[in-house]
Amino acid sequence: MAKNIETSIDAAIEAGKINGAVICATNAEGHFIYDKAFGFRTLLSGVKVPQRLDDVLFLASGTKLITTIAAMKRVEQGLLSLTGDLSSVAPDLAAKQVITGFSDDGETPLLEPAKQPITLEMLLTHTSGTAYSFTNPLITNWSQKFDPPGDSPRPVEEAFRYPLAFHPGTSWMYSVGLDWAGKVIERVTGRTLGENVKQSICDPLGITDAQFYPVTREDLRSRLVDLNPQDPHAYGRAVVGGSGDLNRRAQGDFGGHGLFMPAADYIKILHSLLANNGKLLKPTTVDNMFQNHLSQEASPGYQAARAGPMGQSFRVGIDVETKTGHGLGGVVTLEDVEGWYGEGTLTWGGGLSLAWFIDRKNDLCGVCALQPTLPDFDGEILEMLKQNFRRDIYHKHAAWKEQQQTV
Repeated sequence: MAKNIETSIDAAIEAGKINGAVICATNAEGHFIYDKAFGFRTLLSGVKVPQRLDDVLFLASGTKLITTIAAMKRVEQGLLSLTGDLSSVAPDLAAKQVITGFSDDGETPLLEPAKQPITLEMLLTHTSGTAYSFTNPLITNWSQKFDPPGDSPRPVEEAFRYPLAFHPGTSWMYSVGLDWAGKVIERVTGRTLGENVKQSICDPLGITDAQFYPVTREDLRSRLVDLNPQDPHAYGRAVVGGSGDLNRRAQGDFGGHGLFMPAADYIKILHSLLANNGKLLKPTTVDNMFQNHLSQEASPGYQAARAGPMGQSFRVGIDVETKTGHGLGGVVTLEDVEGWYGEGTLTWGGGLSLAWFIDRKNDLCGVCALQPTLPDFDGEILEMLKQNFRRDIYHKHAAWKEQQQTV
């Protein structure tokens, strides 16, 4: 049985493993509500104040779901299609070649033209061939030789200018696809990704406290968890394990990681998709997001990644034996997990400290945002706490439903 959320989080705070946490969960009707803030955050001055539900959090890869929604809105408007060739919108992306290795002396990359065009669906499901430099050894090697890290901020096109790791549509690897998707949205609309998110997502849900890095609004900075003595530039170092490079080197709005928002607002997005209330997207579009979009050709690569060295991150708390695929926005379960996720649950996270899920079959969604301590970052504790959240919130929901039946 899962450990109690409150007990485990309080113990982690007492042990100095985390400073605080914010957890929000609800059902489609909004009658079941679990909103709690734990612990404290530290101001830039060093003063500690209680953690609050409206504290502004670095979402890291929790941004990917929001970028996906913005992209699907443009599909509904006819500005994009899921399966169409993106070369006319993103010729720089289309021109990328596939790296297959290096010459015998290790100095010259071996490249070949992509065998098929990249589509929006591929970008949203990590099957485009793009990759993070840390997820593919060939890309890591290429980056070290031809694109060493620098201190100057760069836009998406320059930050991720390395080759493709595999031919589009033929495999799976966690990637910068959502950053490119954000760039595609900007090009077809003529507006920044932040402006698109505000218009398509924030405004319909009454969300006013969201901004891509750097957070410049003073009313948000005063509630910014990641603005503290250990992170004076608010890079979000604690969320990603101590490094602030993702934001420090970013110029513009990065759709894969760059958004800051309170958990109390993020749950509004999850709830809208759970309820499928039409505020963000058409019901049929939302239904499509919860389908498995991996092709037969790409699926083996996905299964290999789940079972590989980084598999724990890619499985987001789900056993490797459980059948899963990839929807639009996150991993999707392809079967029920007894006492937990129902078939068709969509889930992902952000950095090492954020987790979210939407379970339409069991009528529940939730987000957990932990605030790790630096420099003593403990990844195992964070995984345990996230899993306690994922499991125990189901027990709390079940207890609530049982109580309702007796009223």
